[in-house]
Amino acid sequence: MNISHSVPLKFSGEVKEALESGKPVVALESNVITHGLDYPDNVTTAKNVEQAVRESGAVPATIGIDNGEFLIGMSDKQIEKFATASHVPKVTSRDIPVVLASGGMGATTVASSILAAEIAGIKFFCSAGIGGVHRGAETSMDISADLTQLTRSRVAVVCAGAKNILDIGLTLEFLETWNVPIISYQSDDFPAFYCRSSGFKSPQRLDDPAVIAKAIEINWMLPGGKGILITTPTKPEDAIDSQKIDMIIQGAVLEAKRNNIVGNSLTKYLMRMIDRETNGISAKANMAVLVNTANVAGKLAVAHAIHKFSGEIYSGRSQAQ
Repeated sequence: MNISHSVPLKFSGEVKEALESGKPVVALESNVITHGLDYPDNVTTAKNVEQAVRESGAVPATIGIDNGEFLIGMSDKQIEKFATASHVPKVTSRDIPVVLASGGMGATTVASSILAAEIAGIKFFCSAGIGGVHRGAETSMDISADLTQLTRSRVAVVCAGAKNILDIGLTLEFLETWNVPIISYQSDDFPAFYCRSSGFKSPQRLDDPAVIAKAIEINWMLPGGKGILITTPTKPEDAIDSQKIDMIIQGAVLEAKRNNIVGNSLTKYLMRMIDRETNGISAKANMAVLVNTANVAGKLAVAHAIHKFSGEIYSGRSQAQ
């Protein structure tokens, strides 16, 4: 059964034409528009991220849910709607059936965007940072659905690592346990969102997009090969010192405990505290990470498309001979 015929998908004309003609496409989440930034910065950033993908030679496909359908690629009007609508729910993978059945709006997270991308036939997804294992998860069991979705969907995820508010060491351990390949592009370290290094070395480093494209295809040919994680650090001029962020987080975590802020509310609280303590610098760094990661994702998607095209030509010639 073709899953894409069963799940309601509404493609934009640009994305539909790109997929039908074999052009590289990069999926993007809509949660950044509804929950990540304030208006009108959310609209400006969403358009800048899409433009960064286009400048790299790929086609952007911002994903959301509206009227009981996955939107695979948004118009400017749809982006504005998501940016200004109130109480748009944050939709992770487990929420998809209910939100689609209810017919309302939904902002896709990393996990649900990866799932939608796979159904739509999009091979690449881009985000500033993935979710991970939260601090204190050994007692709370708070582990992001982003990680489990990586173990299930055959999509290459390009990001700037994971936020410092998470337990990055345990996040890397989880991904190792579930055999998710991690490749850092042109960097030795696993990055931490707007910090160029999390303090942890990456399991693998590759500097050539063509080699990364080949590694992606090999991963998908292997039994059980699903998601693959490719990290790229933010530009040096846009980065924030990791020690400064760590000090802010330590203080914010203690304050959150005193105020009994836990669960889904904790992440948003910590990010707001970081923004406040850095006088808004972190918000600007957040936008820069989104744009840079989108540009790199587009370049890698282009390299993958070239690799696939070359392989098809070679295969065709071999069969002809």
